[in-house]
Amino acid sequence: MAKKRALISVSDKTGVIEFAKELVNLGFEIISTGGTKKAIQEQGIPVLSVSDVTGFPEILEGRVKTLNPLIHGGLLAKHDDPAHQGQLEEHGIQPIQLVCVNLYPFQQTIEKPDVKVADAIENIDIGGPTMLRASAKNHQYITVVVDPADYQTVAEELKAEGQTKLETRVKLAAKVFRHTAAYDALIAQYMTDLAQEETPENLTVTYELKQSLRYGENPHQKAAFYKKPLGSAFSIANSKQLHGKELSYNNINDADAALQIVKEFSEPAAVAVKHMNPCGVGTGKTAYEAFEKAFAADPVSIFGGIIAFNREVDAATAGKLREIFLEIIIAPAFSEEALSILTGKKNLRLLTIPFDQAKKPEFKMTTIEGGLLVQEQDRYTLEDATITIPTKRQPTEAEWESLKLGWQVVKHVKSNAIVVARNGMTIGIGAGQMNRVGAAEIAFKQAGEKAVGAGLASDAFFPMDDTVEAAANAGITAIIQPGGSIRDEDSIKKADEYGIAMVFTGVRHFKH
Repeated sequence: MAKKRALISVSDKTGVIEFAKELVNLGFEIISTGGTKKAIQEQGIPVLSVSDVTGFPEILEGRVKTLNPLIHGGLLAKHDDPAHQGQLEEHGIQPIQLVCVNLYPFQQTIEKPDVKVADAIENIDIGGPTMLRASAKNHQYITVVVDPADYQTVAEELKAEGQTKLETRVKLAAKVFRHTAAYDALIAQYMTDLAQEETPENLTVTYELKQSLRYGENPHQKAAFYKKPLGSAFSIANSKQLHGKELSYNNINDADAALQIVKEFSEPAAVAVKHMNPCGVGTGKTAYEAFEKAFAADPVSIFGGIIAFNREVDAATAGKLREIFLEIIIAPAFSEEALSILTGKKNLRLLTIPFDQAKKPEFKMTTIEGGLLVQEQDRYTLEDATITIPTKRQPTEAEWESLKLGWQVVKHVKSNAIVVARNGMTIGIGAGQMNRVGAAEIAFKQAGEKAVGAGLASDAFFPMDDTVEAAANAGITAIIQPGGSIRDEDSIKKADEYGIAMVFTGVRHFKH
């Protein structure tokens, strides 16, 4: 009786020598190529080269090795079909029962900052995916392994039964198709970027499982956290957790919201987030001063919230943070003393993110039932804006600082959004309201007397002058908004009536 055959050709050689030894002990004849064959042979394991089987040498610098009927006939034949078996016999093709293949390191190649296009192209595997897909298609008869983590399971089943279970082969085949789909998605993305296609006819994306989550937004919802290969290092997906319990679905969403806001600032800043909206933002000369302002902005809502810093957290700041209940603290780093203080709180999650990394632009994807919306992230700043001041009064220097802070924050607040700011901190935030004056009234109520002399930022224009009227009654002295309403003149007149300075940016910041 002819030996069973196993074809092994891997880029990642983790565990492959031990696996090959197991297969030989189980009566398999090993077929291999190139570096894999050499590695197996050096361990004294008997192995045939693919060219021994095909009678045809590798050509085109190894681009063509396994693309041969003597290989693929052995992979695709139905073992219980007499016609198929007859054709194998007619053409001298021997069936292959097991395939162990993983692919050229395309992702690792394009991750290199100085990668050349020619190197990327050369690392697009052709023969490997073809063998994997053929074997996975024929999983009724063939065991196909793409992941070293599955070697042990396969070996144990072969020892116990002489064959793997059909259930196992189905799972392995599904893993193969996921693997080759992800591999091709990365290639498609690379080539699409190379071709400078902005809206391709098909959007191919892939994500890797980072973490299975206990549940989603609510306990009755299943959830998982996936990360993007080659995604931005400056992200929650690529953060390092130093302490605390496992992140939840809501933690991840809120942490991302906090990070996106604190990214806006070059000066020391602290951002407190609750339910995807900022509840307090502060800036200062140090992280300590910034946090004091963020806390003072809303000492009630910050309870159970998330804090993000763009500076290292020191011992003094950690001492203040320890006094309140927080879910997560995000920072570029924590001093040894700060870590000692904060790790005393068992469940408090501490995340570090490399703020010195380039802010790689990524598209934002939002799922809807049956579809996907894709857009550029809103990175528009005041430096990009064409500023006009239609009112009689110009903002003072202090008012400008308040307006700038409000404008940096308001684009991260759910629309309709109003942010009131003064002295390097937010003092009132109105979020997610169905009308703009309603959002303003929430912000004014929170700000109270501190609104007198403060600046107001609006994410979109005023459709009428009622928000300006409310702002004047609250004591606001400067407003920044996009402008562009057919009734802008009403708001300008109302601002002039109350001596309010108003700035038009020409751009809105809707966030739904």
